[in-house]
Amino acid sequence: MARAFGPGLPSIGELGQSEAMTLSLIPHPDFPAHAIDGVEVDIHQTDDDMLLTYRVIGARPMRPEWAVAERADGLWQTTCFEAFIRPGDGHSYFEFNFSPSTRWAAYAFDRYREGMRNLALPVEPFIERTDDGVEVDLDLSVIPYLPCVMSVSAIIEEKDGTKSYWALAHPPGKPDFHDPACFVLELPAPRLP
Repeated sequence: MARAFGPGLPSIGELGQSEAMTLSLIPHPDFPAHAIDGVEVDIHQTDDDMLLTYRVIGARPMRPEWAVAERADGLWQTTCFEAFIRPGDGHSYFEFNFSPSTRWAAYAFDRYREGMRNLALPVEPFIERTDDGVEVDLDLSVIPYLPCVMSVSAIIEEKDGTKSYWALAHPPGKPDFHDPACFVLELPAPRLP
């Protein structure tokens, strides 16, 4: 069962074990979509992984086309679904990119846009392209400790080349998913049995 949440987002920990949180992302006002009506993401956290389902509401297909599932850089240059996780109260954070092509990327940062490096994952994310987005199974064991704060976002490139930028929150100015103002969703520590 999914529950929808709007402004003033609760913690994922407020959900029951079988529930998913459904969030509607906000478009950046300076980059309007032409044929996209919205972007939603379902988030379901279990003890050791997170299931993310991104859905694009509106025109299809999106770019890019399907490809071999592997790590790749530059995914943000076309349609890309993203998750950012910042452990505790620190400045370091992790970025995860998921493409409809089924390619993916994972990075660690020491602080805002500094110290970027590839993040080694014990298990590659499983990405499945759907008719309207992607489903992702992400192993959370790479996160050194929880609780965390999180951001989910998307860049959508339509067939005509129009790009729109979607997030839970946008800082003033150009789209910047790394900005601390975007980290608005609480991600609690897994529940012990």
